[in-house]
Amino acid sequence: MTLAKVWLRIFVTGYVAVFVMWLVSLTSLPPYGDLTRIGHVSEEDFGWTKPAPTVDPAYLRAVPVDQADVLVIGDSFSMTLYWQSSLVKAGYRVATTYWGQYGTVMCKDFDQWIQRAGFKGKLIIFESVERLLDERTVDGQTCEKVIKPFSSKVEPFVKPAELPGPDALPNWSARFDTGPVAYFNSWRAKKSPVDLLFNKNTWVRSLPDGCKYFSHRECDKLPVFVDDEGNGPLTTGTLDRVKNFAAQHQAIPQLWMVIPNKTTVFLKPDFSKDFVHGFREAKLGPDLYAFAREKGYQMQDFYFSNDTHLSMHGQLALGEYMLGVVRDVLPVQQTKAP
Repeated sequence: MTLAKVWLRIFVTGYVAVFVMWLVSLTSLPPYGDLTRIGHVSEEDFGWTKPAPTVDPAYLRAVPVDQADVLVIGDSFSMTLYWQSSLVKAGYRVATTYWGQYGTVMCKDFDQWIQRAGFKGKLIIFESVERLLDERTVDGQTCEKVIKPFSSKVEPFVKPAELPGPDALPNWSARFDTGPVAYFNSWRAKKSPVDLLFNKNTWVRSLPDGCKYFSHRECDKLPVFVDDEGNGPLTTGTLDRVKNFAAQHQAIPQLWMVIPNKTTVFLKPDFSKDFVHGFREAKLGPDLYAFAREKGYQMQDFYFSNDTHLSMHGQLALGEYMLGVVRDVLPVQQTKAP
């Protein structure tokens, strides 16, 4: 065999291999969850399948801050406005802004910052996922002044999650190796008797009786974010910083919503136990740890299987729960919502 034939055979073999990989990627669902996307595992195995509930768009609109009864300072768990829609539907006027816009808002001039924004309402809700709250309180320790002016928008920051439609395939946006890598990683996860870490950011862990709680195909395994544990637990030090901030800024009543990590709810319930015990005693806000444990084992897909966030089902359940909490603090509805 001549050298030219050898090179031709190598080229044809490589071309066929790449073409087959590309075909696999074309027929693989594009990622619709953060964990499947960054962990490179397949949506066919780990993507949620239970259709998401919808909300009347009229209730998915915020109001300008100077018209609001309730101000939410939240993170990505508040960006769809789904849980806030329960408050809006009940008649509260809600404005929402986000931690990430400012770095931190737990600064010494917080009251003046809110006053400059024009907020004249009666309640401020601080919402934070468990894995980021400690960092946020630490950053606030040395903050003299919120560095950016208040900003909010009336539309949701992100659209609610939906299942992929019939136009999701073929997946023209995929790289040639996306499908094979995802299928190989999913095969490893399914076959492994131990938990596996993928791409240094996504654990796939065993979940006993998982099919009671999640709708994805491989429901006895659960993808979770490495930072759920990697960022460490919330501590009594975290709690002290929240308490100190609340004590120094009493001009407007505060509620703190600490949403537990998915890992905490389903795999490590005692992860931040000292913080949770003290938070409950301090009455800084609702006990969302107990709420999430109850709902997580009561309803399917309370959290997304392929993501770190509450599902749309979970966000609506959270909204109904928070409506009761808000009514206890602010029982008089200030105005009528749409």
